[in-house]
Amino acid sequence: MKRWMTLLLSAILLVSLAACGGGNGGNNSKNAEGTGGSGGEKKEEKVELTFWTLGTAGYDKLVEEWNAAHPNIQVKVQNTGDQTAHHNNLITALSAGSGAPDIFMLEIAFMEKFIKNQDKFYNLYDLGAKDIEGNYLEWKWKQAQSKDGKFQIGLPTDIGPSVVYYRADLMEKAGIPSDPVAFGEAINTWDKFAAVGKQFTDKTGVAFVDNTDLMFNALRDQSDSEIYFKKEDDSFIGDTNPQIKKAYDLTVKAIQEKWIGKTVLWSPEWGAAMNEGKVAVVLGPAWMKANITGNAPDTKGKWKVTQLPEGSGNWGGSFLTIPKETKHSKEAYEFITWLDNQDQQLRAFESSGLMPSIPAIYDTDTFKNAKDEFFSGQNIATEFAKAAQKIKPVYYGPLHDTTDSYFKSALRNVIEKNSDPAAEWDSAVKQSKDLAKRGG
Repeated sequence: MKRWMTLLLSAILLVSLAACGGGNGGNNSKNAEGTGGSGGEKKEEKVELTFWTLGTAGYDKLVEEWNAAHPNIQVKVQNTGDQTAHHNNLITALSAGSGAPDIFMLEIAFMEKFIKNQDKFYNLYDLGAKDIEGNYLEWKWKQAQSKDGKFQIGLPTDIGPSVVYYRADLMEKAGIPSDPVAFGEAINTWDKFAAVGKQFTDKTGVAFVDNTDLMFNALRDQSDSEIYFKKEDDSFIGDTNPQIKKAYDLTVKAIQEKWIGKTVLWSPEWGAAMNEGKVAVVLGPAWMKANITGNAPDTKGKWKVTQLPEGSGNWGGSFLTIPKETKHSKEAYEFITWLDNQDQQLRAFESSGLMPSIPAIYDTDTFKNAKDEFFSGQNIATEFAKAAQKIKPVYYGPLHDTTDSYFKSALRNVIEKNSDPAAEWDSAVKQSKDLAKRGG
């Protein structure tokens, strides 16, 4: 009996070993895509990643380079110029449970809509992002983080530190210092900025600042940690945030003293005013450089850049995220950490002007020697870098954009319809509170 039992067990063991060791055995069908078959070398599965990009990020050439070096991980770019459509397309796909890309470029203005649904994305900390977190600007990194700091939805790409773009030739004509350091000192508080603005317009008849939206933005973005909504519970605090009131009141002062232009932001008239010398100052982020050079080609060599009064602020910038629908999170993460590392960010800066979110780049010779002939040969990149390193983390909240539009509309009513500033403020606050009560 014992002998029969021993023979039987031996037979079972031999069959099991044959099955387990079988490159030619039962696993052949499973390995058909992943191995070379009978006893051959292991062949990597070919993966194609879809990458939805936004606007003029200029990633196409970098993607081509990646694809050439990684035949088994090919990236296919799908670009959308309209940022609202770009983000709505992802919302539609996530809602349907299909159609989302492997990698999605997320703009900061839409961050709160997606961070609320973080379960639809991979937590980049789970893929190794803790190891590279220290490479990036802290305030930028935190923009893509859950409130408890445990979930990282995206890797920071470009940033939008705000500065003062100004016409040096017009300042000279008005008897105001035109050198970036001297002009920066002349306007290093908002009260001094207002005094110089009035002095300039009284003497030249030219608007000192281009329009109400950018004036308001510059002060708004210097808020201390929160703007319109409390991070803890998303309750509306815009009416008690002293920086919002300061932004509103100073813009009203500029309207009443007539040293601010009436053109609407992004309108043809706004662009033409730059080219025709009808404005002297544009308060804008680093990416606004492209708008100025594009709108005002006849003014090449007449502009310079200096720092905002009383600190800095940020407007815009994006992140690379990995939606949960992807079946290739490991490869997607490998790609975005390559695209967003120091070398590629520097190249994106050189080719497309994307302001890097990795501060080590600011110390490279390429960055420090990046003189710009449109801006009088000034190294404006270092001005952007100074501004970037003064920015502090600030919470926006999911209803930021709509709320912001109420205050912008109030200021437009003051400048276009001569409306009462106090009544317009009260109206903007009421609309904001009603919006917060409805939840959007």
